Amino acid sequence: MVNDGATIAVWFSCGAASAVAAKMTLDQYGDRCTVRVLNNPVAEEDDDNRRFLSDVQDWLGVEIEEVTNPDFPSGSAVEVWDARKAMSFPKGAPCTIELKKRARYAWEENNHVNWHVLGYVHGERHRHDRLVATGEPLLPVLLDRRVTKDQCYQIIKSAGLKLPRIYSLGYPNANCIGCVKATSPTYWSLVRDNHPEVFAARAEQSRRLGVRLVRVNNQRIFLDEMPVGATGAPLKNMDFECGLFCATDDPEALGQMTEKEKR
Repeated sequence: MVNDGATIAVWFSCGAASAVAAKMTLDQYGDRCTVRVLNNPVAEEDDDNRRFLSDVQDWLGVEIEEVTNPDFPSGSAVEVWDARKAMSFPKGAPCTIELKKRARYAWEENNHVNWHVLGYVHGERHRHDRLVATGEPLLPVLLDRRVTKDQCYQIIKSAGLKLPRIYSLGYPNANCIGCVKATSPTYWSLVRDNHPEVFAARAEQSRRLGVRLVRVNNQRIFLDEMPVGATGAPLKNMDFECGLFCATDDPEALGQMTEKEKR
């Protein structure tokens, strides 16, 4: 399927899975294709993500290139939410639209690419297939090998790399702290415990924009209404992502939208 000389864009999100996807892509195609590893920097990620990016760059032996939206050069999701007067949409979030999707489109105006690689692991075939159905040229590098997320962690550790600090705090991924696609009180309680300043900022902004981000007892409420110690599903069951093709599989995600967003 992949012709010699093709250009493959691997989108590295500072997570374990996308790091392993980049390594396997380079190992499989690096001798006959141009493999470019790309990252969309986001200001609200944990600072240690940049350390991990540097370590992964050394491991891969190639530069990890930054791709940004010229309209939001700071890469700030908070700035995007204020500009868009919204925090979440049915199929994703405005921060992903601006900082990842439109950043990608701006990059592609000056860079040709034949294939994209994302860090989809075993169990996420539905996400891959959903995007392929829209015409996206994706290479299922991890899926074809049935690589799991836990195996990605082990591969990273076996390579002598230290995972991003965010994982050790109990978060299920290396996304922004206080991801607005999350609806579980378990997640938001973790944010409140580990990053109270982030929780307070999200509570203030979501209240100001009229967005109920958390669901407790099947009711949408504002973060500042969430009881201390509130819990929901285990974090490992959370099914949201933040990447080039952001989406949530949570059927309740529509509840995050304001009436203005629904229109």
